[in-house]
Amino acid sequence: MNKPDIKDFFGQPGGLTTLFYTEMWERMSYYGMRALLVLFMTAALQEGGMGLTVATAGAIYGLYTGSVYFMGLPGGWLADRLFGSQKAIWYGGIIIMIGHIILTIPDEKAFFIGLIFVIMGTGLLKPNIGAMVGQLYTPEDQRRDSGYAIYYMGINIGSIIGNFVTGFLMDNAGWHWAFGAAAVGMAIGLIQYRLTTYKLKGVGDEPALPLSESGKKNTWLVISAFFAILVSVTYAIMTGLLVIEVIAVAKYVAVLFTLVFFVYYAVIFFFGNLSSDEKKRLGALLLVCVASAFFWSGFEQAGSSLNLFARDYTDRMIGTFEIPTAWFQSANSIFIVALTPFFAALWINLAKKLVSPSYGLKTALGLIIMASGFIVMFFAAQYAAQGLKVAPYWLITTYFIHTVGELCLSPVALSAISKLSPKRFAGQMMGIFVLTYSIGSIISGLLAGRYNPNNVEQIPSLYIQISLISIAIGTVILLLSFKTGAWEKLAEKSDNKPVHSD
Repeated sequence: MNKPDIKDFFGQPGGLTTLFYTEMWERMSYYGMRALLVLFMTAALQEGGMGLTVATAGAIYGLYTGSVYFMGLPGGWLADRLFGSQKAIWYGGIIIMIGHIILTIPDEKAFFIGLIFVIMGTGLLKPNIGAMVGQLYTPEDQRRDSGYAIYYMGINIGSIIGNFVTGFLMDNAGWHWAFGAAAVGMAIGLIQYRLTTYKLKGVGDEPALPLSESGKKNTWLVISAFFAILVSVTYAIMTGLLVIEVIAVAKYVAVLFTLVFFVYYAVIFFFGNLSSDEKKRLGALLLVCVASAFFWSGFEQAGSSLNLFARDYTDRMIGTFEIPTAWFQSANSIFIVALTPFFAALWINLAKKLVSPSYGLKTALGLIIMASGFIVMFFAAQYAAQGLKVAPYWLITTYFIHTVGELCLSPVALSAISKLSPKRFAGQMMGIFVLTYSIGSIISGLLAGRYNPNNVEQIPSLYIQISLISIAIGTVILLLSFKTGAWEKLAEKSDNKPVHSD
């Protein structure tokens, strides 16, 4: 493999250009659709929606967003062992696009089939594109954190585009036109990816630990069996042969995902033939993962309870113009685009002054800051409980605080996974990390089920409980980070080698 260009994209490796724009358009499709889901499922049938209760819609939303990220675990493994990251991203994007196309069909069964396609495709694309960003850098490269911050800006530019486009179409053309716009976004991302793959200079073009021929054959058999079971179960549910209680399933799946996370983490820790330093680095990484899970259980209220709060209890009129509900989802992304250069420069300048807060400390602060945003919503919900519609600045302030917390946690956590993980497990560790999104998302969906438009008096208690629990967990992680910070420094002494020319 040829070594990637040293400087090409804001002083970053040239391959970051390809990954930046691919992720931007994929996130345009994902977040554009995400903004619609709970609104669509809870809208009345006469409004073109599904007429579901908030509790059921929240559980489905949690299962969907949780499953999207859960599939990153097998997606990372398949890239490491079978496809290579480049092919995983390409195949995943195609499957996502097909899913969005299916969502344009105005039929309840098509809706759920489309979600399944998006889940499968994102599981292939999401963990591997994140892992490839890290592979553009050597372990000692100080540009890594700022590179991930720039990459994260691409995610949020895509989110802004998606929310504005689908939000406008939802109000002016209909739900399924909005779903179709997400398919167009993914198609643009795929074209861009194919045209600029050469900039990756071979990074991720082959599996890191390729399977033997018999291993490949067995893997394809397992994949075939999985899809046969998936099709059978889906058919049984669609035809009424199998009846499930969505809320109960969401609770069991949250427990299952948590168990899978700890079991998989333990397998790599105890049976991955790791050195003592690598085990300490994984110990430090565990704190980051715990912070991430609790962070997303609060943050993902954006697409559920906060989205419904914007629709039901926020005064969205500006003169004669009514702000589309989905546009409030863009506030977070707009703030991220505005603040990312500041945070990228902050970490670099601190490093130059030999002040480099540990990953654990940064993520703990991110969790605590995010939690404080729900204190704002606690007061806003109290006004709503009195029968008032609140001004938009309550939600905007909350999203601003959440954004600051996110910039302290999310790009930093991605960088931590890339730097602290053993290189031979890079894809799998990114998949394991993405599980924290799954766990947090499902818990978030279950919490959102407590948002009852017919019992608004309970909404303030929902938000203050999220806040207090998250602050408590963040404080514990912050204290532990003073110990694990020393373990993180072992990454700079690792035996991971930079990418060399053949």
